[in-house]
Amino acid sequence: MTAGVRRIIHVDMDAFYASVEQRDDPELRGKPVAVGGQPGARGVVAAASYEARTFGVRSAMPMARAVRLCPGLMIVRPDFQRYRAASQRILDIFRSCTPLVEPLSLDEAYLDVTDNLWGESLATPVAKRLKQRIREETRLTASAGVAPNKFLAKIASGWHKPDGLTVISPGRVEAFLQQLPVDALWGVGPVTAGKLRKIGIARLVEVRKVDPELLRRAVGSLAETLRRLAMGDDPRPVTPDRPHKSSSSENTYHEDLLALDAIRAEIDRMARQAADWLARKELLARTVGIKVRYADFTTITRSHTAAAPTRNAAEIAGRALSLLERTEAGRKPIRLLGAGVHGLVGEEALGGLPRTFEFGD
Repeated sequence: MTAGVRRIIHVDMDAFYASVEQRDDPELRGKPVAVGGQPGARGVVAAASYEARTFGVRSAMPMARAVRLCPGLMIVRPDFQRYRAASQRILDIFRSCTPLVEPLSLDEAYLDVTDNLWGESLATPVAKRLKQRIREETRLTASAGVAPNKFLAKIASGWHKPDGLTVISPGRVEAFLQQLPVDALWGVGPVTAGKLRKIGIARLVEVRKVDPELLRRAVGSLAETLRRLAMGDDPRPVTPDRPHKSSSSENTYHEDLLALDAIRAEIDRMARQAADWLARKELLARTVGIKVRYADFTTITRSHTAAAPTRNAAEIAGRALSLLERTEAGRKPIRLLGAGVHGLVGEEALGGLPRTFEFGD
């Protein structure tokens, strides 16, 4: 890479939860595995092994449907303590290379290796070494994307899964962009992609040529972001040390969610992830919030603030589910869900109570 160009790596663990289960239980290896709740209890798939994905099993799918698609599916209850332990080991590997690590979730992160502790002048050897160390030290596989920015690195990491490595050098950026459909752009799901196709945009690079006003009428305030990304331009830095003002996660679904049970399960999962994050950071939160984006791209948020801060997972999840009742979930198709916590305070707000106080369900 040339001087002045950033070297960004996006690492995405392969079928992380399911892979941890297969690693730890030899009877699961090579078999279709779904991590989640039981079908009779209206369970939802939290993660699926690659063997299960060949049958069409996907995350956020009702487990009953997953079993219909794959009658031999092996269902495992999630064990987030083991997933967090594996994730922490992987983060330690990342941080042995660079302090510029931005975790996105338990199973993916950005790294800026422009300058790194391993003394490598190129990002590709770094990515290969990271993948090798992950395999050797955790017995798991990861896919990695190497590119000059976060947008391209994220796409590249998913290009050849599992155990893939895709490198987009500055000289290959344009050729890579030319290959992509318009829904490779962030924020473009099935509904937005349909709107873009109606105005003649099927490929990512066609966003550059369309009349700006026509694009704005089709996708609103998203227009300028899409135009910039279509040029391969993403200046956002890898930011590992942002002050902890909030924590949230969200997911855009390949298929709109209609079943209320599946929607509730997703909100519950994200809220509990936020509680886990609070525990790791030794923080508490006063405010719980959710985000819902319907199929027509209308986005709403709901939040609740309590006087007493908490990181009790059951309480946070219960508040998030109560907020969901103030939406049209189950009546309108949903393309994105999110949940998180805000109004963070330190443990001194517990008033001297022991740390174990918040973990009981």
